[in-house]
Amino acid sequence: MQLESAELSLVGDRDENQDRVALVRSSSTALLIAIDGMGGHADGARAAELAMETIVAAFRRAPQPLFDPQGFLHLTIGRAHARLADMGAELRMEARPRATCALCLVQDGMAWFAHVGDSRIYHLRDHAVLKRTRDHSHVELLLQDGLISEEEINEHPMRNFVECCLGGNRVLPGMSIGSARRLQPGDLLLACTDGFWSGLEENDIATCGTDDESLEQGLARLAAEAVHANGRSSDNTSAVALRWLG
Repeated sequence: MQLESAELSLVGDRDENQDRVALVRSSSTALLIAIDGMGGHADGARAAELAMETIVAAFRRAPQPLFDPQGFLHLTIGRAHARLADMGAELRMEARPRATCALCLVQDGMAWFAHVGDSRIYHLRDHAVLKRTRDHSHVELLLQDGLISEEEINEHPMRNFVECCLGGNRVLPGMSIGSARRLQPGDLLLACTDGFWSGLEENDIATCGTDDESLEQGLARLAAEAVHANGRSSDNTSAVALRWLG
């Protein structure tokens, strides 16, 4: 499997970086991970770190290529949720550590998306967004009902209200796990936290790594644009990207 990859994480206008992003891979399989510790709750950074450790360990233990990619994603997200729930079990409900999560698994020329909350995955092809995940958020529900437009999401007063996440109570959160998507050489996959996508339009994100720009340069440029666009309200701004070469 041939690929180009890059990742970055900026603190933005925050005192602490509670995002975690990574790419882990073997000779046959790669996994993009973007996790956002929820800063409105206790230990957001610790929650993101524990979720990352759990997911990376599960990937490294699993025989590869994976026999059941969708099953792996479902079980691994469930395991990360259970560990965060255990971590906060003795705390008041509103103080329990939580996180959002987006995973993109690549194997056999295919990609599988899985996410909880408003961390996103984008599939880019030919300088355009071919597909993106739909957030588990209040504003996404409004968008799907036709009550607001895509352009109104970033300015909506409830844009940070997430419908489900890792951690909190022990009930397994609602998660979205997509079916396999066929890749073409040159396709770009990007997993990011809301601090990254909230400052950018889809047309901006589609420019990542185009022309003579490397993925590393593209992520750095877009992250800087996102921080600037969000100004004094800029959140931790993180993304990891993979260009599939065949």
